[in-house]
Amino acid sequence: MRHLHGKTSLVSIILPFKNEEDYLGECIDSIINQTHAQWELILVDDNSTDASPRIAQNSAKNDKRIRYFKNPNSGVIEALQYGFKQSTGNLISRMDGDDIKTIDNLEQLVYAVSPGKIAIGLVQYFRSDGLGAGYSQYQQWLNDRTKTNNSFAEIYKECVVPSPCWLAHRDDFLKSGGFESNKYPEDYDLCFRFYEAGLKTQGTVGIIHQWRDHPTRTTRVSKHYSDNRFMQLKLHYFSLIDLNPAQELVLWGAGKKGKAIAKYWTENGILFSWLTDNKNKIGHNIYGTVLESTETFDPSPTHQVVIAVADKQGQLDIQEKINGTKSDVFWFC
Repeated sequence: MRHLHGKTSLVSIILPFKNEEDYLGECIDSIINQTHAQWELILVDDNSTDASPRIAQNSAKNDKRIRYFKNPNSGVIEALQYGFKQSTGNLISRMDGDDIKTIDNLEQLVYAVSPGKIAIGLVQYFRSDGLGAGYSQYQQWLNDRTKTNNSFAEIYKECVVPSPCWLAHRDDFLKSGGFESNKYPEDYDLCFRFYEAGLKTQGTVGIIHQWRDHPTRTTRVSKHYSDNRFMQLKLHYFSLIDLNPAQELVLWGAGKKGKAIAKYWTENGILFSWLTDNKNKIGHNIYGTVLESTETFDPSPTHQVVIAVADKQGQLDIQEKINGTKSDVFWFC
Protein backbone atom coordinates (compact mmCIF):
# COMPACT_ATOMS: atom_id res chain seq x y z
CA MET A 1 0.00 0.00 0.00
CA ARG A 2 1.14 3.52 -0.81
CA HIS A 3 1.94 5.55 2.31
CA LEU A 4 2.08 9.33 2.63
CA HIS A 5 3.68 11.09 5.56
CA GLY A 6 3.50 14.43 7.32
CA LYS A 7 1.57 17.32 5.89
CA THR A 8 1.22 15.64 2.48
CA SER A 9 -1.17 13.16 4.10
CA LEU A 10 -3.01 15.62 6.37
CA VAL A 11 -6.71 15.46 5.52
CA SER A 12 -8.76 18.58 6.23
CA ILE A 13 -12.37 17.52 6.81
CA ILE A 14 -14.84 20.40 6.57
CA LEU A 15 -18.03 19.60 8.47
CA PRO A 16 -20.85 22.18 8.49
CA PHE A 17 -23.72 21.32 10.81
CA LYS A 18 -27.05 22.71 11.94
CA ASN A 19 -29.24 21.14 14.63
CA GLU A 20 -27.62 17.70 14.44
CA GLU A 21 -27.68 16.85 18.18
CA ASP A 22 -29.11 13.38 17.51
CA TYR A 23 -26.30 12.35 15.16
CA LEU A 24 -23.25 14.62 15.50
CA GLY A 25 -21.57 12.75 18.37
CA GLU A 26 -21.65 9.45 16.50
CA CYS A 27 -20.38 11.19 13.37
CA ILE A 28 -17.41 12.76 15.17
CA ASP A 29 -16.57 9.46 16.91
CA SER A 30 -16.38 7.75 13.51
CA ILE A 31 -13.72 10.29 12.49
CA ILE A 32 -11.76 9.99 15.74
CA ASN A 33 -11.58 6.21 15.25
CA GLN A 34 -10.06 6.37 11.76
CA THR A 35 -7.09 4.10 10.99
CA HIS A 36 -5.55 7.05 9.13
CA ALA A 37 -4.76 9.40 12.00
CA GLN A 38 -3.41 12.42 10.08
CA TRP A 39 -6.52 14.57 9.87
CA GLU A 40 -8.01 17.79 11.13
CA LEU A 41 -11.74 18.17 11.64
CA ILE A 42 -13.13 21.66 11.14
CA LEU A 43 -16.59 21.90 12.66
CA VAL A 44 -18.65 24.90 11.54
CA ASP A 45 -21.87 25.56 13.40
CA ASP A 46 -24.42 27.06 11.01
CA ASN A 47 -26.53 28.83 13.64
CA SER A 48 -27.80 25.76 15.47
CA THR A 49 -30.52 26.13 18.10
CA ASP A 50 -30.09 22.72 19.75
CA ALA A 51 -27.32 21.01 21.74
CA SER A 52 -25.10 20.21 18.74
CA PRO A 53 -22.70 23.19 19.33
CA ARG A 54 -22.02 21.89 22.83
CA ILE A 55 -21.28 18.42 21.41
CA ALA A 56 -18.87 19.96 18.91
CA GLN A 57 -17.15 22.15 21.51
CA ASN A 58 -16.65 19.23 23.88
CA SER A 59 -15.10 17.18 21.09
CA ALA A 60 -12.71 20.03 20.29
CA LYS A 61 -11.64 20.19 23.95
CA ASN A 62 -10.86 16.46 24.01
CA ASP A 63 -8.95 16.15 20.70
CA LYS A 64 -6.54 18.79 19.46
CA ARG A 65 -7.18 17.70 15.85
CA ILE A 66 -10.74 19.03 16.14
CA ARG A 67 -11.54 22.73 15.89
CA TYR A 68 -14.89 24.42 16.40
CA PHE A 69 -16.09 27.58 14.62
CA LYS A 70 -19.35 29.44 14.32
CA ASN A 71 -20.49 30.42 10.83
CA PRO A 72 -20.26 34.24 10.69
CA ASN A 73 -22.97 34.19 8.02
CA SER A 74 -25.81 31.76 7.30
CA GLY A 75 -26.16 28.75 5.03
CA VAL A 76 -24.24 25.57 4.26
CA ILE A 77 -22.27 27.16 1.40
CA GLU A 78 -21.09 30.00 3.64
CA ALA A 79 -20.20 27.46 6.35
CA LEU A 80 -18.16 25.42 3.89
CA GLN A 81 -16.37 28.52 2.63
CA TYR A 82 -15.52 29.65 6.14
CA GLY A 83 -14.41 26.17 7.17
CA PHE A 84 -12.10 25.80 4.20
CA LYS A 85 -10.37 29.07 5.07
CA GLN A 86 -9.39 27.51 8.40
CA SER A 87 -7.96 24.35 6.79
CA THR A 88 -4.25 23.54 6.51
CA GLY A 89 -4.14 20.04 4.97
CA ASN A 90 -2.85 19.06 1.55
CA LEU A 91 -5.91 16.84 1.11
CA ILE A 92 -9.46 18.23 1.29
CA SER A 93 -12.69 16.45 2.12
CA ARG A 94 -16.19 17.17 3.38
CA MET A 95 -18.44 15.43 5.89
CA ASP A 96 -22.08 15.76 6.92
CA GLY A 97 -23.04 15.75 10.58
CA ASP A 98 -25.61 12.98 10.30
CA ASP A 99 -23.39 10.43 8.52
CA ILE A 100 -20.84 7.83 9.68
CA LYS A 101 -17.41 6.96 8.30
CA THR A 102 -16.26 3.36 8.39
CA ILE A 103 -13.02 2.93 10.30
CA ASP A 104 -10.88 2.74 7.12
CA ASN A 105 -12.63 5.57 5.24
CA LEU A 106 -9.69 7.97 5.18
CA GLU A 107 -7.13 5.21 4.70
CA GLN A 108 -8.88 4.04 1.54
CA LEU A 109 -9.44 7.55 0.21
CA VAL A 110 -5.84 8.62 0.85
CA TYR A 111 -4.63 5.49 -0.93
CA ALA A 112 -6.88 6.17 -3.95
CA VAL A 113 -6.31 9.92 -4.40
CA SER A 114 -3.60 11.35 -6.65
CA PRO A 115 -2.97 14.64 -8.47
CA GLY A 116 -5.61 14.98 -11.18
CA LYS A 117 -7.80 12.30 -9.60
CA ILE A 118 -10.51 12.63 -6.98
CA ALA A 119 -10.96 9.65 -4.70
CA ILE A 120 -14.59 8.71 -4.17
CA GLY A 121 -15.97 5.98 -1.93
CA LEU A 122 -18.59 3.30 -2.11
CA VAL A 123 -21.54 4.26 0.09
CA GLN A 124 -24.33 2.56 1.99
CA TYR A 125 -27.59 4.35 2.71
CA PHE A 126 -29.37 3.49 5.94
CA ARG A 127 -32.49 4.60 7.80
CA SER A 128 -33.79 3.53 11.22
CA ASP A 129 -37.26 2.69 9.92
CA GLY A 130 -36.19 1.15 6.63
CA LEU A 131 -34.82 2.54 3.37
CA GLY A 132 -37.11 3.48 0.49
CA ALA A 133 -36.76 1.97 -2.97
CA GLY A 134 -35.59 5.25 -4.51
CA TYR A 135 -32.56 5.58 -2.22
CA SER A 136 -31.72 1.89 -2.66
CA GLN A 137 -31.72 2.31 -6.43
CA TYR A 138 -29.63 5.49 -6.23
CA GLN A 139 -27.12 3.74 -3.96
CA GLN A 140 -26.75 0.88 -6.43
CA TRP A 141 -26.41 3.23 -9.40
CA LEU A 142 -23.90 5.46 -7.62
CA ASN A 143 -21.73 2.56 -6.47
CA ASP A 144 -21.81 1.02 -9.94
CA ARG A 145 -20.54 4.32 -11.35
CA THR A 146 -17.83 4.58 -8.68
CA LYS A 147 -16.51 1.13 -9.60
CA THR A 148 -15.97 2.17 -13.24
CA ASN A 149 -13.51 4.96 -12.29
CA ASN A 150 -15.29 6.97 -14.98
CA SER A 151 -18.15 8.45 -12.98
CA PHE A 152 -18.40 11.64 -15.02
CA ALA A 153 -19.63 9.66 -18.04
CA GLU A 154 -23.12 9.82 -16.49
CA ILE A 155 -22.90 13.15 -14.72
CA TYR A 156 -26.09 14.50 -16.31
CA LYS A 157 -28.18 11.75 -14.75
CA GLU A 158 -27.46 12.61 -11.12
CA CYS A 159 -24.63 13.73 -8.82
CA VAL A 160 -21.93 11.08 -9.36
CA VAL A 161 -19.60 12.26 -6.59
CA PRO A 162 -21.09 11.41 -3.17
CA SER A 163 -20.89 14.76 -1.37
CA PRO A 164 -19.63 13.52 2.03
CA CYS A 165 -17.31 10.85 0.60
CA TRP A 166 -14.64 12.32 -1.65
CA LEU A 167 -11.03 13.41 -1.26
CA ALA A 168 -9.06 15.81 -3.46
CA HIS A 169 -5.60 17.33 -3.49
CA ARG A 170 -5.76 20.97 -2.43
CA ASP A 171 -4.42 22.17 -5.79
CA ASP A 172 -7.10 20.22 -7.68
CA PHE A 173 -9.76 21.48 -5.29
CA LEU A 174 -8.68 25.08 -5.83
CA LYS A 175 -8.43 24.51 -9.59
CA SER A 176 -12.10 23.51 -9.50
CA GLY A 177 -13.15 26.61 -7.60
CA GLY A 178 -13.46 24.93 -4.22
CA PHE A 179 -16.51 25.96 -2.21
CA GLU A 180 -16.58 29.47 -3.70
CA SER A 181 -19.58 28.94 -5.98
CA ASN A 182 -22.91 30.09 -4.55
CA LYS A 183 -25.04 27.66 -6.59
CA TYR A 184 -27.29 25.05 -5.00
CA PRO A 185 -27.35 22.10 -4.77
CA GLU A 186 -23.75 22.81 -3.80
CA ASP A 187 -22.56 19.19 -3.94
CA TYR A 188 -23.77 18.67 -7.52
CA ASP A 189 -22.34 22.05 -8.53
CA LEU A 190 -18.92 21.05 -7.17
CA CYS A 191 -19.22 17.72 -8.99
CA PHE A 192 -19.72 19.58 -12.27
CA ARG A 193 -16.75 21.84 -11.53
CA PHE A 194 -14.53 18.81 -10.88
CA TYR A 195 -15.67 17.56 -14.29
CA GLU A 196 -15.14 20.96 -15.95
CA ALA A 197 -11.59 21.08 -14.55
CA GLY A 198 -10.78 17.80 -16.31
CA LEU A 199 -10.32 15.76 -13.15
CA LYS A 200 -10.85 11.98 -13.10
CA THR A 201 -12.31 9.73 -10.42
CA GLN A 202 -10.83 6.77 -8.57
CA GLY A 203 -13.13 4.59 -6.49
CA THR A 204 -12.40 2.73 -3.29
CA VAL A 205 -12.40 -1.05 -2.94
CA GLY A 206 -15.17 -1.39 -0.36
CA ILE A 207 -17.99 0.53 1.29
CA ILE A 208 -16.47 3.28 3.42
CA HIS A 209 -19.34 5.62 4.16
CA GLN A 210 -22.71 5.14 5.82
CA TRP A 211 -25.13 7.72 4.46
CA ARG A 212 -28.04 8.37 6.80
CA ASP A 213 -31.53 9.15 5.56
CA HIS A 214 -34.09 10.68 7.93
CA PRO A 215 -37.20 12.86 7.66
CA THR A 216 -35.46 16.15 8.53
CA ARG A 217 -32.46 15.64 6.28
CA THR A 218 -31.58 18.91 4.56
CA THR A 219 -31.93 17.50 1.04
CA ARG A 220 -35.49 16.49 1.90
CA VAL A 221 -36.72 19.72 3.48
CA SER A 222 -34.75 22.56 1.86
CA LYS A 223 -35.91 24.34 -1.31
CA HIS A 224 -32.23 24.45 -2.38
CA TYR A 225 -32.46 20.74 -3.32
CA SER A 226 -35.62 20.74 -5.45
CA ASP A 227 -35.72 18.83 -8.75
CA ASN A 228 -35.86 22.15 -10.58
CA ARG A 229 -32.52 23.24 -9.06
CA PHE A 230 -30.88 20.01 -10.27
CA MET A 231 -32.17 20.51 -13.81
CA GLN A 232 -30.96 24.12 -13.87
CA LEU A 233 -27.45 22.97 -12.98
CA LYS A 234 -27.46 20.26 -15.62
CA LEU A 235 -28.52 22.66 -18.35
CA HIS A 236 -26.09 25.37 -17.25
CA TYR A 237 -23.08 23.07 -17.26
CA PHE A 238 -24.08 21.21 -20.42
CA SER A 239 -24.13 24.53 -22.27
CA LEU A 240 -20.82 25.50 -20.68
CA ILE A 241 -18.89 22.24 -21.07
CA ASP A 242 -20.35 19.85 -23.62
CA LEU A 243 -22.57 21.73 -26.07
CA ASN A 244 -20.87 21.63 -29.48
CA PRO A 245 -22.20 24.13 -32.07
CA ALA A 246 -20.56 22.09 -34.83
CA GLN A 247 -22.98 19.21 -34.18
CA GLU A 248 -26.75 19.03 -34.55
CA LEU A 249 -28.42 19.07 -31.16
CA VAL A 250 -31.28 16.61 -30.68
CA LEU A 251 -33.65 16.33 -27.73
CA TRP A 252 -35.28 12.91 -27.26
CA GLY A 253 -38.35 12.93 -25.00
CA ALA A 254 -41.28 15.29 -24.46
CA GLY A 255 -42.29 14.56 -20.88
CA LYS A 256 -41.77 16.89 -17.91
CA LYS A 257 -37.96 16.84 -18.15
CA GLY A 258 -37.96 17.12 -21.93
CA LYS A 259 -40.19 20.18 -21.81
CA ALA A 260 -38.00 21.80 -19.15
CA ILE A 261 -34.93 21.28 -21.36
CA ALA A 262 -36.70 22.56 -24.48
CA LYS A 263 -37.93 25.65 -22.66
CA TYR A 264 -34.42 26.47 -21.41
CA TRP A 265 -32.84 26.00 -24.82
CA THR A 266 -35.53 28.08 -26.53
CA GLU A 267 -35.16 30.91 -24.04
CA ASN A 268 -31.38 30.87 -24.52
CA GLY A 269 -31.44 30.78 -28.32
CA ILE A 270 -30.07 27.23 -28.61
CA LEU A 271 -31.28 25.49 -31.79
CA PHE A 272 -32.34 21.85 -31.59
CA SER A 273 -34.52 19.14 -33.09
CA TRP A 274 -37.12 17.52 -30.82
CA LEU A 275 -38.09 13.84 -30.96
CA THR A 276 -40.93 11.92 -29.34
CA ASP A 277 -42.55 8.50 -29.70
CA ASN A 278 -45.83 9.86 -28.33
CA LYS A 279 -48.14 9.90 -31.35
CA ASN A 280 -50.34 12.52 -29.69
CA LYS A 281 -47.44 14.98 -29.60
CA ILE A 282 -45.84 14.37 -33.00
CA GLY A 283 -46.33 17.44 -35.21
CA HIS A 284 -47.22 19.71 -32.31
CA ASN A 285 -45.42 23.04 -31.95
CA ILE A 286 -44.17 23.54 -28.38
CA TYR A 287 -42.03 26.57 -27.49
CA GLY A 288 -41.59 27.19 -31.19
CA THR A 289 -40.25 23.74 -32.10
CA VAL A 290 -42.27 21.12 -33.98
CA LEU A 291 -41.92 17.65 -32.48
CA GLU A 292 -40.83 14.88 -34.84
CA SER A 293 -41.20 11.10 -34.65
CA THR A 294 -38.28 9.10 -33.25
CA GLU A 295 -38.84 6.60 -36.05
CA THR A 296 -37.52 9.08 -38.62
CA PHE A 297 -34.31 9.78 -36.72
CA ASP A 298 -31.06 8.30 -38.04
CA PRO A 299 -28.37 8.93 -35.38
CA SER A 300 -24.84 9.64 -36.62
CA PRO A 301 -21.53 11.18 -35.41
CA THR A 302 -22.88 14.59 -36.46
CA HIS A 303 -25.46 14.51 -33.64
CA GLN A 304 -25.42 15.43 -29.98
CA VAL A 305 -28.37 13.61 -28.45
CA VAL A 306 -29.83 14.54 -25.06
CA ILE A 307 -32.08 11.79 -23.68
CA ALA A 308 -34.93 12.86 -21.38
CA VAL A 309 -37.05 9.70 -21.23
CA ALA A 310 -38.05 8.49 -17.76
CA ASP A 311 -39.44 5.10 -18.75
CA LYS A 312 -36.84 2.36 -18.12
CA GLN A 313 -37.92 0.20 -21.05
CA GLY A 314 -37.90 3.28 -23.25
CA GLN A 315 -34.33 3.97 -22.19
CA LEU A 316 -33.30 0.43 -23.10
CA ASP A 317 -34.95 0.79 -26.53
CA ILE A 318 -33.11 4.06 -27.13
CA GLN A 319 -29.81 2.52 -26.04
CA GLU A 320 -30.29 -0.27 -28.56
CA LYS A 321 -31.03 2.19 -31.35
CA ILE A 322 -28.03 4.44 -30.71
CA ASN A 323 -25.46 1.70 -29.97
CA GLY A 324 -22.66 1.82 -32.51
CA THR A 325 -23.82 5.07 -34.10
CA LYS A 326 -21.01 7.15 -32.55
CA SER A 327 -23.45 9.93 -31.70
CA ASP A 328 -22.53 11.95 -28.61
CA VAL A 329 -25.20 10.91 -26.10
CA PHE A 330 -26.04 12.57 -22.80
CA TRP A 331 -28.52 10.96 -20.42
CA PHE A 332 -30.60 13.51 -18.50
CA CYS A 333 -32.74 10.83 -16.84
